Amino acid sequence: MDARTGEVAHKDLANAIRALSMDAVEKAKSGHPGMPMGMADIAVVLASRFLKYDPTQPDWADRDRLVVSNGHGSML
Repeated sequence: MDARTGEVAHKDLANAIRALSMDAVEKAKSGHPGMPMGMADIAVVLASRFLKYDPTQPDWADRDRLVVSNGHGSML
């Protein structure tokens, strides 16, 4: 994958996070979409380059965890 393709994929993933966050807040009729929308790019970089996890093994004891301490960021 060249740099341009990677940049487009990153933007698409970040925009998907933003859209899902807005939809979830709207459906819940509660919450604040600002933090997940602002942190979407950071979440994509962490998940794609740094965090060690395997979605097929959710009970894997050695997986990395991302803790978001502010409650209104839970939609991230």
